[in-house]
Amino acid sequence: MWSLKISCLTILVVKSPGTPSLEKGDDGLAECYWIAFLDVCLAILSAKKGTIDFDAKRSADTGLRFSFCGYCMNWRLIFAILILAFAGCEMPGDRLVTILGQTMGTTFQVKIVRGEEVLDVAMLDREINARLVEVNRQMSTYQDDSEISQFNRLRKTDWVGVSSDFAYVVSVAREIGMWSDGAFDITVGPLVNLWGFGPEAVPERVPPADSIAARMAWIGYEKIDVDLSKSTVKKAVPEVYCDLSAVAKGFGVDRVASYLDSLRLGHYFIEIGGEVRTKGQNHLGHFWRVGIASPFGRGGVSQALSMQNQSMATSGDYHNYFEKDGVRYSHTIDPRTGRPISHRLASVSVVHKSCTYADGLATAINVMGPLKGLAFAEERNLAVLLVARNGDRFEEKMTAEFEAMLGR
Repeated sequence: MWSLKISCLTILVVKSPGTPSLEKGDDGLAECYWIAFLDVCLAILSAKKGTIDFDAKRSADTGLRFSFCGYCMNWRLIFAILILAFAGCEMPGDRLVTILGQTMGTTFQVKIVRGEEVLDVAMLDREINARLVEVNRQMSTYQDDSEISQFNRLRKTDWVGVSSDFAYVVSVAREIGMWSDGAFDITVGPLVNLWGFGPEAVPERVPPADSIAARMAWIGYEKIDVDLSKSTVKKAVPEVYCDLSAVAKGFGVDRVASYLDSLRLGHYFIEIGGEVRTKGQNHLGHFWRVGIASPFGRGGVSQALSMQNQSMATSGDYHNYFEKDGVRYSHTIDPRTGRPISHRLASVSVVHKSCTYADGLATAINVMGPLKGLAFAEERNLAVLLVARNGDRFEEKMTAEFEAMLGR
């Protein structure tokens, strides 16, 4: 596992087709960004396994300073996203407020473009973190006292009262499960644990067939029901165990967005572990520019697109897998077979107005594979990018809706 500690969180600027040219006097700004990008790339390419520290740089002629992150970034969790285009350096008197932190075993960042209003940054930091702590308390299977852990321990099939957030996420998961004919299924938790990718933390091994068959009896999106009007859920069989990790980060992004909307903030960018939501424009008056990292994992960008009032989530297995007897086992389990996916699809990125839906749909399409996944996305008019392995190369397929976003 590679770990990277970065001082300058945003490392690359690109000019999108159709966006205005840099204003006069901004050449130093562009040069500053490119130098930062090259420094980071060179350090990554020359680094040995371990932690790398980058010093912040200051430009005497431009007065620019780079934002600090100060967190150890797990590339297994955040491989999906590089933040591009005018998002990371700050200038004196800058309109961009940046809040950084950690949640759900990964990092988060929130960028807010301040208008004429006075923002209490300390309050924003406190309230954003409080909401993410609450999402973790509701949906983390790694917390024994979380709402989902308590529900999973119940061995009964009665209706159980839960928070409205928990009920909503379960209802979204059931909906995507129905759309995908079970390719997406939050009851897959027992299989995830059995294969060693969950909180049970079993050694990396291939489970025996009889163990897989036994747990398959507990799997099925239809084995959990939800009543949104009463905020209650119930199991069809007592052994049902839910895992919301495929939608929790996306919901966390939406939860923060809802809070910012309640403050009538019109321009922001939110990212949790690679799941993104944008609103309005960045502090230079352009669309927020987001890049999808190359599967080669060397800091390159596969695609970059302009986003406004949209969310994007990526699902893939570039880094989270184990090998046994020369066979590669992905952390993504197909609920219909009880085994890790084995097709050529390496990652899926989905753009949607809701990050919760984008998160779940990306996982569903990733389970389906390149052909069925693309057909599903086209049938539902989704903006989707699929990256598939072809020997030692990667090939991209995208829907017309996603391709249209590249030209903006």
